[in-house]
Amino acid sequence: MLKRVGESIDTEGAVTTVRDAAFPAPFASELEFNSPVHGNWNIVHTGMQLPESRQIYVCADNCMRGVVLTAAEMNAADRFSFVIVEEENLLNGNLEDVTIEGVTDVIKKLPEYPKAVLLFTVCLHHFLGCDLDRVYRELEERFPEIVFIRCYMDPIMQKTGLTPDQKLRKAMYDPLSERTPETKSVSLLGSDFALDETADIPRFLKEHGYAVRELPACKTWEEYLELSASELFVSFYPPGRYGAEVQAERLGRQHLYLPACFGYDEITQHMNGLADALHLPSIDAKDEIAACERALEQAHREIGDTPIAIDYLFHPRPLGLARLLISHGFVVETVYLDSISPEEKEDFEWLREHAPGLKLAATIQVKMRVLPRGGEREVLAIGQKAAWFTKSRHFVNMVQGGGLYGFDGIRKLAQLMTEAFREEKDTESLVIQKGWGCDCCL
Repeated sequence: MLKRVGESIDTEGAVTTVRDAAFPAPFASELEFNSPVHGNWNIVHTGMQLPESRQIYVCADNCMRGVVLTAAEMNAADRFSFVIVEEENLLNGNLEDVTIEGVTDVIKKLPEYPKAVLLFTVCLHHFLGCDLDRVYRELEERFPEIVFIRCYMDPIMQKTGLTPDQKLRKAMYDPLSERTPETKSVSLLGSDFALDETADIPRFLKEHGYAVRELPACKTWEEYLELSASELFVSFYPPGRYGAEVQAERLGRQHLYLPACFGYDEITQHMNGLADALHLPSIDAKDEIAACERALEQAHREIGDTPIAIDYLFHPRPLGLARLLISHGFVVETVYLDSISPEEKEDFEWLREHAPGLKLAATIQVKMRVLPRGGEREVLAIGQKAAWFTKSRHFVNMVQGGGLYGFDGIRKLAQLMTEAFREEKDTESLVIQKGWGCDCCL
């Protein structure tokens, strides 16, 4: 409901407490607000990970603006093309021909053909019942040397079934072909970020002589194709799980889903599951946990009772992070999220019992546009949205978990929190930059 400027806005529907929150949807799905925080990756950023490829979008010009700007902002315009669909194309019922001929024209004008084309069709193709099988069949016949990857920019599907992000993370591995599995090698699939070399999974694997393959680390098409040669596929970023499972089944590989988390027992379980799958010795987590305790204690000594806010864009497990910090004496006041992952059910229940007053605040609920941001005390924010909503100049600048994982990730987070507490950042300038971690020219 619209209110006059100057009238106070209550927080009902936009802010609640863990005690009163409904699981898994604490906030109703209604009119949405988009904050000027753009560090999370979109489909353009993700698709650019595929080496020696080109993205081609077939869309109306009003929707094209965002993806064109994304490609330009990440200095990748030389790997991006588009085909504009106009009104007459819809009225004449020739969307298939427009798509085929437009893409053909783009490719023929290139100085060199790419190894793969990520062809993004859009909502219009769904609305008009476009024969996409014909589109891809004809393009593959015209350009047999190019791999065409079926991608979608269809936000109408954002909240029903698989999201465009999930479908893209699956499609990007479709060109992988069957190979004889190589022993002593593991492929990590579905994430935008390669894990830190010291993160638990790569460190454990390399200690036992295993090669670790990840798409974000691939520089050539041949390196990318070698992802299918590993004997085991592992995914750890939730939106990438579906694609990794599909590819493992298609290529006859075992798949493990080992999501990044903050619980000592869960991390130990994941790492021992990896060890069991490879017939390796189980890990001894005592020293790892002790090192985490020291790191958290040291961070708490410095940060003290400073209020902390966390957001879901920083990590897929914001409630698990809140639980870890609260159980170690940190004062977590607010978690910014719009829904709660089923993976966080146990953490939600723990917080309901041990921190019932913890605030949950929406990020897209329309009231968040006008509710006051910030407060009397400076907040230590973990994540860009938490920083923007709290007007904090002390925040951990990272999205989607970055390369953090496991016990090592907890220790590095404690260090990042301490650094953020000590140093001020220009929040307003940083959070508007699209695609944290990309080569961005903003």
